Amino acid sequence: MDFNYTDAQRSIAEMIRDFATKHIRPQMMEWDESQKFPVDLFHKMGELGLMGVLVPTEYGGSGLGYFEYVTVVSEIAKVCGSIGLSVAAHNSLCTGHILYFGNDEQKKKYLPKLASGEWIGAWALTEANTGSDSGNMRCTATKDGDDWILNGTKNWITHGISGNVAVILARTGEPRGKNNISAFIVERGTPGFAAGKKENKLGMRASETAELVFDNCRISDAQRMGNVGEGFYQAMKVLDGGRISIAALALGIGKGAYEASLKYSKERQQFDQPISNFQAIAFKLADMATQIEASELLIYQAADMKNRGVKMTKESAMAKYYASEMSVRVSTDAVQIFGGYGYTKDFPVEKYYRDSKLCTIGEGTSEIQKLVISRDILKS
Repeated sequence: MDFNYTDAQRSIAEMIRDFATKHIRPQMMEWDESQKFPVDLFHKMGELGLMGVLVPTEYGGSGLGYFEYVTVVSEIAKVCGSIGLSVAAHNSLCTGHILYFGNDEQKKKYLPKLASGEWIGAWALTEANTGSDSGNMRCTATKDGDDWILNGTKNWITHGISGNVAVILARTGEPRGKNNISAFIVERGTPGFAAGKKENKLGMRASETAELVFDNCRISDAQRMGNVGEGFYQAMKVLDGGRISIAALALGIGKGAYEASLKYSKERQQFDQPISNFQAIAFKLADMATQIEASELLIYQAADMKNRGVKMTKESAMAKYYASEMSVRVSTDAVQIFGGYGYTKDFPVEKYYRDSKLCTIGEGTSEIQKLVISRDILKS
């Protein structure tokens, strides 16, 4: 595997740095404080091809691969984790699910709007009582003639309020039964479909997170993706790619915290010398740099396998687990290097610190990643 950036990756990184300087960095703390989801920003990113990175050009996307996608998410997250998270969720979850499992009619209808950024996508698996225990979900879809009727609530849904369309995983069989979940596409404005409570979060505050509520929401069978009962299988395949997304998000946060710390350590003077001269600081920086590079290697291994169509459940789980835990360690050390200033909002590392923790929880906790990895290595 070639570990050097491709020309496309270099161009993407440069484009994102320029875009972030003009459109993200000046307002990101305002968005964070007010918990504002900047919808207009995502329309602008759609014009740059960042909202349909993996979508083929025939559906209006950029037609790129996972190396370029990792570059997109990590470069945005180096500046703002919230924006990186929303880009990742839009691309890999809602858009990705329709791309991989939608029929041709569904792809033609939804992918161009999602890839252009005209529409924002949401993806709904999690419920209040069934986070990792998705087989016991309570949100149901009941067949009624040629329609389905949805009832229940979904929690922790990115873009739950602002999303124009959502992919919903609902139970169509008995609780804990085999093949008991199916996937549906539901548009905002459908009667019986509404947004609920918006979460007040520690970090990732500009990435909107809210409930979805279904009250006798009637949708056509044409909105179903794949066969009845295939939803869990589809969701697990989507999450394989989603783990690469969150790993890339964590990588960007870690890099941002590290680069800010490295710069500060060379500027901050104590005892008439830069604090980077002290072994306590230098060793922290050495640990940070090593963990970041190890994360990057795991991520690109999983991305390479995904590009080649090779099964990479274990590898994506390893990348997500290691990179997300890395981002927490690195951002924690970054706050320590900044000292008292690191605890204030005048310097960037307190935001990296708050944003990093979500990476160990979203799209499968670290504990679930270890479960996935251990099952794979023990199955032989």
